[in-house]
Amino acid sequence: MRFEEILVAPETPIIEAIRIIDKGSVQIALVAKEGNILVGTVTDGDVRRGILAGIALDEPVSRIMNAKPTVARANQSHREILKQMRSTEVLQIPVVNEVGKLVGVRFLKDLVAEVQFQTRVVLMAGGLGKRLSPLTDDCPKPMLKVGDKPILEHIVRGFIDCGFSRFSMILHYRGEMIVDYFGDGSSLGAGVEIDYFHEEAPLGTAGALALVKERLDESFFVMNADLLTKINFRQLLHFHQEQGAAATMCVHKQSTQIPFGVVNLDGHIIRGIEEKPITEYFVNAGVYVMEPEVLEHIGRHENLDMPDLFNRLIASKAKTAAFPVREEWLDVGRMEDFKRAQSLYVKN
Repeated sequence: MRFEEILVAPETPIIEAIRIIDKGSVQIALVAKEGNILVGTVTDGDVRRGILAGIALDEPVSRIMNAKPTVARANQSHREILKQMRSTEVLQIPVVNEVGKLVGVRFLKDLVAEVQFQTRVVLMAGGLGKRLSPLTDDCPKPMLKVGDKPILEHIVRGFIDCGFSRFSMILHYRGEMIVDYFGDGSSLGAGVEIDYFHEEAPLGTAGALALVKERLDESFFVMNADLLTKINFRQLLHFHQEQGAAATMCVHKQSTQIPFGVVNLDGHIIRGIEEKPITEYFVNAGVYVMEPEVLEHIGRHENLDMPDLFNRLIASKAKTAAFPVREEWLDVGRMEDFKRAQSLYVKN
């Protein structure tokens, strides 16, 4: 929508501003003086507060407008504007230049879609897959087929289905097979882009991010390329941004049953016996959302895994968050898990 469609002058009667607010779904009128200099905004809430205060609807809109509205600057990135809107809990935000002249208006629902579409997905696809030998003797683990597609294609299409299209793949073992299969990504759909980074030696699930550092200037996903999951990646990104976290880790609930009666002791005194107790705990699910500042904690050419990176972030007082995965999730790292994945995806 063009901002001119919701523009009123300070002397415009309140009733006219109401018509603009009610006309569509934008729920706001922008108040500007000559030269489109923003002087305020009017929402349905402002109108209702004016009515309660006894202000007549034929009085000028300047009587009820918010004279100090939240605004965005024309030089701010989509990511910065989205963060500002979330922190101030506004659904719309006028955009002004350096002298306060209106140049546009942004809406939260549209901006979320734009930011999500631009979010980069980093896929760690360089592992040797030794536990799946001999299947991986001549094929990288992410390219093993589950159902009719390689594991890595299931992952990529899962992100595409959620609206994400920019991918960076970290390669090492037989990486050329992955490049030959996916190419630049265009075969997967309009707008899909894939670029590749090669590890000369394994750098770990976090250390390899240093290779992609120049691409990571906004929130980004990281995912191990041997996972199958139905996570809603849009919800994950929204959760991460809502928490204001530097890094968010997906966690999956696991349970272990001890096959014996557990004896609770107080010295030599038995206080109780619990038969075959079940312990529940959360494990790292291998999917993350991060902010660019986390890269400052990774040394160049450093071999570093994600648990160690998170421990560094925690030690530095950076905010870290956990996103519990309630959807289907399977780590295809062992032969029994690979066989289970086959049975699941053949059924689906």
